[in-house]
Amino acid sequence: MGKLRCFLFIITLLQVSKLVISERDQVTTPPLPILPLPSFSQLKWQEREVIMLLHFGVNTFTDSEWGTGHENPAIFNPVGLNANQWVKVAAEAGFSLMILTAKHHDGFCLWPSKYTGHFVESSPWKNGHGDVVQELVNAAKNHGGIDVGLYLSPWDRHDKRYGNDLEYNGYYMAQLQELLNKYGSIREIWFDGAKGLNAPNMSYYFSDWFSMVKELQASINIFSDAGPDVRWVGNENGFAGDSYWSTINRTSLSIGNGNIVDYLNTGDPEGTDWLPAECLVSEDDAQRLREFRGAIDTIFSINLADKCLTKASSQIGDKDSDFGAQNVLDSDHLWTYWASKDEEFKDNWIEIKCIDELRFNVIRIQEAIGLSQRIEQEAK
Repeated sequence: MGKLRCFLFIITLLQVSKLVISERDQVTTPPLPILPLPSFSQLKWQEREVIMLLHFGVNTFTDSEWGTGHENPAIFNPVGLNANQWVKVAAEAGFSLMILTAKHHDGFCLWPSKYTGHFVESSPWKNGHGDVVQELVNAAKNHGGIDVGLYLSPWDRHDKRYGNDLEYNGYYMAQLQELLNKYGSIREIWFDGAKGLNAPNMSYYFSDWFSMVKELQASINIFSDAGPDVRWVGNENGFAGDSYWSTINRTSLSIGNGNIVDYLNTGDPEGTDWLPAECLVSEDDAQRLREFRGAIDTIFSINLADKCLTKASSQIGDKDSDFGAQNVLDSDHLWTYWASKDEEFKDNWIEIKCIDELRFNVIRIQEAIGLSQRIEQEAK
């Protein structure tokens, strides 16, 4: 009898186990993504929403956007420089990434590079012992929650090697290695395609540069007119296209090509590459940046629809699946979402019904871009 009871007990366990597996087989799986998809670092970049670019250098003291390359390093003497204040303002304004112009078109380097004499050591600031890049890195680390990016201009109006492809590309590559080896984790690096009409002819070894960047810091995002991780939006007025796609065809892009600004601005719904655009707008008033953050918080901090009821045309799986209409109201904008049954994504709708009367003038609708971008238009 003892053996029989043991045998029956084993049979019962197997049957229960089989039942559990069977129930799991019925759990609705997520919808398939549509290629291309963002990389991990691109997705994190898009979650930031706002990024600060610090345009600082010798042209700060000449009140010009583009330096000539002939500036005397003696004019660079920021005796009141306080990188902690920069970081504090950035944090108060809601920025989590600060990108510094380590070298702009004038060629003056804000760190003690061993490959040029046109740099901070030639200035009176801190008796030639200053390092702006290091000060920003230290301030960001001390504050916490702020990452650092760097801008290294390919166009150099000072260096005599500019115009000699082999010599200048070697010089530029050496400075990339300096910056990416010395200053810890760098989250984004900018390759600006701007160049003056009278600049010497110069071929940049972008493919070599990009490969070196990824070798030294695999999780970094590279910005340029053509990516490969982030693209220029085509203007410096802060506007993306009315129809904007993070997808685009990189084979149609080239750095410094002024004929592609419209394409950069809108992207391409049929694009084969995920390459989101970065918009640029200028602001030099710290208080205005704080007001900007205050306005965003005032508008978006309270979800008025949080307690409302939802109804949709359909959803994949049954009513208890993970893809119901109620997901549009939660705070996870990436990995919880409503998914309809209609594979053609046509004539789908969602209804939000609130018990109490609401007054509002802003509706924010976000797509779960972790599965790519697929919504072409919405009903109005």
